[in-house]
Amino acid sequence: MTDALSGAPAIATDGLGIRFRRNRRGRRSFKDLFGDSSRRSRPNEFWALRDVSIQVQPGEAIGVVGRNGQGKSTLLKLVAGVMLPDTGTVTVNGGVAPLIEITGGFVDDLTVRDNVYLTAGLHGMSRREVAERFDEIIGFAEIGDFVDTPYKHLSSGMRVRVAFAVVSQLDEPILLVDEVLAVGDKAFREKCYRRIEELLAAGRTMFFVSHNERDLRRFCTRGLFLDGGKLVLDAPIDEVLDAYNAKYGT
Repeated sequence: MTDALSGAPAIATDGLGIRFRRNRRGRRSFKDLFGDSSRRSRPNEFWALRDVSIQVQPGEAIGVVGRNGQGKSTLLKLVAGVMLPDTGTVTVNGGVAPLIEITGGFVDDLTVRDNVYLTAGLHGMSRREVAERFDEIIGFAEIGDFVDTPYKHLSSGMRVRVAFAVVSQLDEPILLVDEVLAVGDKAFREKCYRRIEELLAAGRTMFFVSHNERDLRRFCTRGLFLDGGKLVLDAPIDEVLDAYNAKYGT
């Protein structure tokens, strides 16, 4: 692990910020969209994240803590490149396996088989690589005879199982996990958690967003406490959880 933690950080942000509109009324001018990027919020805008600066070394497992709406998922989406910041920078050294809105990108009318090839391909796996891992993916998902069933006919739990089975097969060094297993049954969640532990043992870097304190302590050694879109504490995970509980209760 010492070698894995040397060199450039896996993820670095400097003054990272992003703002959103509270409603759709009115129009943004050309200057709003492409000109002035000052940090002064307009009346109908709010900062989801503001002035967040962190460094994550390869092999670290980071738990992201905060109430709903405090910027946790937004931070992961910025790291994943799904969103672009309004201020500051985010640098990611290595590919990302995103377990964020995990079933997004799957096509309802395609079969499970076709969705596995499509989704894995979109994440950079060749058709040959998918074919070599296909049986393992389907076996992990535990969907039995439903492999040639349209994806839209699967239950929500089955959809999550297929999606996790695909994304967890990616060889990317950075894993982003955002409460995606909350709808899975207990036995499958534990199976997924064992898979995450295997990935961490192999030296993967992980951002883990969860409201489950037990899971955060299980996987993470370091925590980020986001409050009001700002990073209020970057410390060992136990210290971060204690600070969160002291402010908002358990």
